[in-house]
Amino acid sequence: MKPTGTDPRILSLAAEVAKSPEQNVPVILLKLKEIINNTPLGSSELKKIKQDIYCYDLIQYCLLVLSQDCSRIQGGWTTVSQLTQILSHCCVGLEPGEDAEEFYNELLPSAAENFLVLGRRLQTCFINAAKGEEKDALLHFFEVVTDSLFWLLGGHVQLIQNVLKSDHFLRLLQTDSVQIGSMVMTLLQNILQINSGDLLRIEGKILHSILDEVVFKLLSTPSPVIRGTATKLLLLMAESHQEILILLRLSACYKGLRSLLNKQEPGTEFSQELRQLIGLLSPKACQEVKDQKQHKAACLIQAYWKGFQTRKRLKKLPSAVITLQRSFRSKRTKMLMKLSRQKEEEDHRLQLQIQRQRAMRLSREIRLNMLEIVHPGQVEKHNREIEEKSALIIQKHWKGYRERKNFRQQRPSLTEYKAAVILQRAGSQISDVTSRELHSQAQERLQCYFMGRALEERSQQHREALMAQISTNIEQLMKAPSLKEAEGKDPELFLSRSRPVAAKAKQAHLTTLKHIQAPWWKKLGEEAGDDIDIPKDELSVELGTLFIGGTKPP
Repeated sequence: MKPTGTDPRILSLAAEVAKSPEQNVPVILLKLKEIINNTPLGSSELKKIKQDIYCYDLIQYCLLVLSQDCSRIQGGWTTVSQLTQILSHCCVGLEPGEDAEEFYNELLPSAAENFLVLGRRLQTCFINAAKGEEKDALLHFFEVVTDSLFWLLGGHVQLIQNVLKSDHFLRLLQTDSVQIGSMVMTLLQNILQINSGDLLRIEGKILHSILDEVVFKLLSTPSPVIRGTATKLLLLMAESHQEILILLRLSACYKGLRSLLNKQEPGTEFSQELRQLIGLLSPKACQEVKDQKQHKAACLIQAYWKGFQTRKRLKKLPSAVITLQRSFRSKRTKMLMKLSRQKEEEDHRLQLQIQRQRAMRLSREIRLNMLEIVHPGQVEKHNREIEEKSALIIQKHWKGYRERKNFRQQRPSLTEYKAAVILQRAGSQISDVTSRELHSQAQERLQCYFMGRALEERSQQHREALMAQISTNIEQLMKAPSLKEAEGKDPELFLSRSRPVAAKAKQAHLTTLKHIQAPWWKKLGEEAGDDIDIPKDELSVELGTLFIGGTKPP
């Protein structure tokens, strides 16, 4: 997938590479150096340009050119050395994106290997060259290639182990040329300063070969430059890793190394590093190294033992975790149940409180409605009745509380009394006949009590009903309009189904009418209140005549 917003210079260069013949491609690729150099170092623009170069396969083209024969490339070693610089600069700081696996696992190792192969070729050409100017140029190209390799390793430290394992690197280190040998050992020293841990990750055979070559150059090369570089490199390796120091001191391959180092010429530029190396190889330092090694071994054993104990505990951990989880869940369930129960109780309490408030509100509304219905003259009487009922309720609750309190206080005495009764009963036994008589008497008294209580309750209910009826009749009669104001069906409200009352009312009515309609001479000698004889047929009444308020219609 090609990136969007590609630099037009990269697009133009990629199109030119695709259209040009094979022999012109290396020279065209050199234009990448100008593009990279004109972009600020570390900027996002440079990172984008590197991504474009990789996406348009220009890095792969550089790698293919470096794998070709240098004699067939236009510009020779000059072009090749510049392409190594371009390739290393493009690979460092590049984010490949989706093709990361191919970039890290194939392209980078291949680039590092091609740099080493180019170094081997330059080494061969340098040895075979006769002229001094040609040697200087080849040495310059070799330095450019090694610098490019070091730049690539500095950006991708995972390639250090590949370089140290490479047979080409070992061949470069084993050269007899002073200049090339010095450059290779300097490169190795710089590599170890970046990450010295990779030195112990390579195979023991390769590590011995590198140490052998460094020690050989230190002891047998007459060049002070090589010896100084070898001394610094060996001192760096010994100080970085105790395993290498122990190997130099105790291994049979390097037996007598300290004595040979003591024979080196004093007063040289590297005499200080040489004294430090001799001091590291002294018996006292060796004993310290041994102690450190033993201490490290003891720490390693302790670590393994603690790891074993930890793994053993971890195996038992699931059952312990299950137990803890079960206990935690049980406790949590109980807590949730307790909280739920408390919430239910609180809800129930609130509901009861709301019900009490509603009942109290309803009671007050009823009282207000009753006060509206009651005649003003009966309000005081009604309030007095309410106060009496309230007082009775308060007295009832207070007496109940007092009796319960007295009962709790008298409970020990009652217990003693019952115990005494039981003891007395056990002392004097009653016959079966006497027991049956007492039982029958108790049953009769209990029956009489319940029957009397039922009659009292019915009579009390009847009295209350009569009192309510009388109160209602009184209220309706007091609210009744006068005969002049009565209209419509108002008189019907006072009709009654009671025959005696209706007959008496009709008789009084007819008496009044006859007295009014009689001539004046018949009224002579009569006094107010005298009864007048009325025929019985005129007194026959039907239900539905005069009504006394408070009765229900049939």
